[in-house]
Amino acid sequence: MVGVPCPSCGTPNQPGRRFCRRCAAELRPAAKPAPLPWWRTVWPLRRRVRASSGRGVRLLVILVVLLALCAGAFLLLPAGRALFEDTRDKLSDPKPVTPVRVSASAEVPGHPARNTTDGLSNRYWGAPAPGASVTYTFGKPFRLVDLIVTNGASKDPSSYAREGRALTIDLQVTTADGERHDRRVSLSDKPGPQTVTTGISDVKTVRMVLRSATGLTKGRHLALAEVEFFQRS
Repeated sequence: MVGVPCPSCGTPNQPGRRFCRRCAAELRPAAKPAPLPWWRTVWPLRRRVRASSGRGVRLLVILVVLLALCAGAFLLLPAGRALFEDTRDKLSDPKPVTPVRVSASAEVPGHPARNTTDGLSNRYWGAPAPGASVTYTFGKPFRLVDLIVTNGASKDPSSYAREGRALTIDLQVTTADGERHDRRVSLSDKPGPQTVTTGISDVKTVRMVLRSATGLTKGRHLALAEVEFFQRS
């Protein structure tokens, strides 16, 4: 019985032989490896692996590249940027920022709007009726992390309710490029500071309009004791 002819010289060989009896060529040579796909020709994938050598490093490099691409795409989206900025707000230590100008649409004599930024919660801005507004202007744009509002005539419980209070405030924040952010803020009818989280960048002015009055009986007016602004450090 004649086996497979030699692939090199064509000489017949007995079945079961591994090498040609004439030229000693291998009768059953190993199949050549398939050519690499195009993506395996790009670093760091261009080298063939043997016994998993270096495979972990290449997988790690691929993972890092994919994560970087995903992070870049994420930050390009508005929702991604907002989440990124909010995270930075939470990780920072807010510091106070003082407006350079305070103006009001109406003031009760003896109770100007600038009282809301004097650092004293026993003095207040007096407004004659709901719909009155106060506007705070800042020297340079900043990231408004949050603000603290002390409602009523004072943070002292015994003096808090001697004047009317606004239980709702329309917050209008304008940025340096003219964009306006509107928000309605509800306040509790209680003495002491109340924190309002904002998270708005490039803030230039903040306008507050008093709404939903309570305790506004004859001979009384609306009182707002203190407003404090905080920026990201």
